[in-house]
Amino acid sequence: MSAFDPNSLKFNDQGLIPAIAQDATSYEVLMMAWMNAEAVSRTLETGRVTYWSRSRQSFWVKGDTSGHVQDLVSLRVDCDRDCLLMLVHQTGAACHTGRRTCFYTDVTDGSEVELMAPMI
Repeated sequence: MSAFDPNSLKFNDQGLIPAIAQDATSYEVLMMAWMNAEAVSRTLETGRVTYWSRSRQSFWVKGDTSGHVQDLVSLRVDCDRDCLLMLVHQTGAACHTGRRTCFYTDVTDGSEVELMAPMI
């Protein structure tokens, strides 16, 4: 086992890496957002998932304003080191629309079907 260095990850030209949040119990894919090296470090230090908001150009600790917290269980790095998978304990909705997951629209045979209503 060796020490993890967030700078060993392969970030894009904007210094970001995609981070997928998955429920640690149900394995439901909850959302995808972006992290920079500092967000990865903060997440590992605090146990609260911290993303980088591209629109606000600032750190975003999931749940700080909404109460819909993501507590980190495990952080995994893919084989190319250019994508993260975070197993989390999700409190409430993961999606900004108030749904449990951001992946609530199914496309089948050219038609969209909304699979779930907002929780809140």
